[in-house]
Amino acid sequence: MILKKVLLSTLLVTGLTITSCSNDDMPVQDQTTNYTVPATYTFERSSNTTVDFSGQSSRLLMLEEIGTIIKTAATNGTQASQSVLTQMYSNTNNAFSNTALNTTGKQLKDKTAASKDYFQLFLGGGTTLEKVSVQSFFETQLTLANKASLGATASAGMTGSYLDGTSKRLFAANGLEPQQVFLKGMMGASFMDQIVNNYLSKNKLDEGTNRINNTNKVLEDSKTYTTMEHTWDEAYGYIYGADGTKFWSDYIDEVNADVDFKTLKAVINLAFRTGRAAIVANDYATRDTQIDIIKAKIALVPAVRAVFYLQEGKSKLTTDKGAKAFHALSEAYGFIISLRYTNKPGTNNPYFTKAEVDAMLANMVSGTNGLWDIDTLGAKLDTISVQIATKFGFTVTQAATVN
Repeated sequence: MILKKVLLSTLLVTGLTITSCSNDDMPVQDQTTNYTVPATYTFERSSNTTVDFSGQSSRLLMLEEIGTIIKTAATNGTQASQSVLTQMYSNTNNAFSNTALNTTGKQLKDKTAASKDYFQLFLGGGTTLEKVSVQSFFETQLTLANKASLGATASAGMTGSYLDGTSKRLFAANGLEPQQVFLKGMMGASFMDQIVNNYLSKNKLDEGTNRINNTNKVLEDSKTYTTMEHTWDEAYGYIYGADGTKFWSDYIDEVNADVDFKTLKAVINLAFRTGRAAIVANDYATRDTQIDIIKAKIALVPAVRAVFYLQEGKSKLTTDKGAKAFHALSEAYGFIISLRYTNKPGTNNPYFTKAEVDAMLANMVSGTNGLWDIDTLGAKLDTISVQIATKFGFTVTQAATVN
């Protein structure tokens, strides 16, 4: 990378005291800093924005379009083309209807189970073998979506479509909905993994000469930002990079709507803004504190939503022995996948290991017919709900009820 050096930008001095909520896994922050933390995620140098997360925006839109393709096939009773779906996953052969995505040079597959900490340095229990297995798992979900769209009616042991109210959804033979498993699972295996195990990793932020270059405000060639500034923005972009998509930003809002978690959104947002301002000011201690805050708080989102959907699915088993219940449980399944890609502050390991996550997932669909074994399913869902809630220090009732 060719770099050019510019003079250190003048910092606005305002003497801002930063305080933030904490939990047992996150240090309390009480520190006075002599620079401005902006009210919005807006950072400039010489009147030009220094924020760029276009690659993350593209991947959010890619995942959204894949989900739309499967949903449309289910609703219209048409086939979800396996070749198109797999080409979209790897961004080959101009498969996206949003043609701008085809030429971005970005893809979802190469950012699946691909973080620096977990799958390059092999911290967090990751391996190259696991990376390949995870990518294959998601390709299998696309294959199942295609198979379910071929006209059969879903039932125990039968892949096909099933009526959910006035529309249809596609289900695998075990009752899981491939679209939801793919979407929610990719939010973890790609977006979560990249946020907390890659772009917010100190191994990534401080890689090579990044810290000294940031201190001296050496900018990337033909860009307005330092490598460290851009790296932080890329983490932010996986949450806030595409308005209107129903991914982490939307689910942060949903969890935040519950009075038991009502500070979540503000804390995450402040931590991102504070960390970015700290990078500009070369305040790496404050930056690192914000990393721990973000890691702890964003991990709550899949945990709370997994329990919410486990309990919602359980409640629907008594009134709807099929699509509505299985749809909710498929969302829970995907959010449980995401727990493997969280990062507990101070450990560089997930809150739940791969083995623990795999055991929860296997328990959900255990038995002859998976989710279709309704008579024994409720107890399993309660067991998993308690396991997740206990780990994160909230109750099943808190997660299951939006107050």
